[in-house]
Amino acid sequence: MNAMVPSLPQRATDANKGSCGRVLIVGGSRGMAGAPCLAARAAYRSGAGLVRVVVPRSIWDVVAIKLDECTTLGLESTREGTFADLRQICEEESAWCDVAVLGPGISSHSTRTLGQVRRCACVFNAPLVLDADALNAFALHNLSELGEVRAKQKNAAPLVLTPHPGEMARLLKDTIVNVQTDRQEAALACQKLTHGGVVVLKGESTVVTDGERVYVNPTGNPGMATGGTGDVLCGIIAALIGQRMSAYDAACLGVYLHGLAGDLAAKRLGMWSLIASDLIDELPNAFLQHACKAKQL
Repeated sequence: MNAMVPSLPQRATDANKGSCGRVLIVGGSRGMAGAPCLAARAAYRSGAGLVRVVVPRSIWDVVAIKLDECTTLGLESTREGTFADLRQICEEESAWCDVAVLGPGISSHSTRTLGQVRRCACVFNAPLVLDADALNAFALHNLSELGEVRAKQKNAAPLVLTPHPGEMARLLKDTIVNVQTDRQEAALACQKLTHGGVVVLKGESTVVTDGERVYVNPTGNPGMATGGTGDVLCGIIAALIGQRMSAYDAACLGVYLHGLAGDLAAKRLGMWSLIASDLIDELPNAFLQHACKAKQL
């Protein structure tokens, strides 16, 4: 049953960039440099203090040029232009960040990369948002293994999954028709596999659940059915977690603001011409509108 949408994170008068959330975005591959960039820009527009983007070296220069505010890092690439090794992320970057996004644009064309993604997700000791091909990496194996490993960690960090219906069907080894027939049941079934995580089933009336609570989002429109909007969403959710919101509250507020930004963009541009970056442009207005509604201004 829906509850009120959470208020925006409070920002102290003496806040600095280090206290407003350090967000790590790990993604991209040759041909998909835009995905981590969209997630990073959305994270900054959602209040993150610092955003670092880690990509394969094959696209490092492109990403660095596209992102003015972010720091960037390029890691060894495979012949296909995907990540060859993610150990540095697990060993060094996890100590720097308050939350990480793993998956946007990573590609599923390299079994070596998918293996690295699975290992990284299991040992990463900071809050983690899994999206896109990071989800597909676990669709080929047993998602419950990831949930069990992270649940056993001392002071287990939150885990958020953001599948669309196709990815959800692969995670549950079911059909898209069955997922869409009972979206809440599908989200709950997936959440059980995470052993305490939060699941965001994207689509019309996005469903968010932590296994005990279920939120069905009222915002959004068909114009958002376009490439890159999911990357924007995971950046928003990560930024909110980085600002000390719980994973569940961050997911609920994130999907609400994401949909509201889409509604504002559609009102301005029409649904036919909407693209993912339009949502990022409207995020300031979405935040302001929600702040006014919650009487935070």
